[in-house]
Amino acid sequence: MLELLFIGLMILIFGRMTIFAIKLTWGFAKVLFVLIFLPIILIIALIVGLVRLAFPVLAIIGLISLFTVR
Repeated sequence: MLELLFIGLMILIFGRMTIFAIKLTWGFAKVLFVLIFLPIILIIALIVGLVRLAFPVLAIIGLISLFTVR
């Protein structure tokens, strides 16, 4: 009986830890994309000559960041 209780609590604890790890990884991925990959992609698009693509993306992201509160 104690073994079933132990297994149940172990699944509960490791389940919560797994969910926490997934949320943490998703948060890191969003920060990494916004702070590192997005500026690099915009700079490369500007250098290659895709100003018609880079400027509207930059304007949309700027407006979203202006009106969102965090």
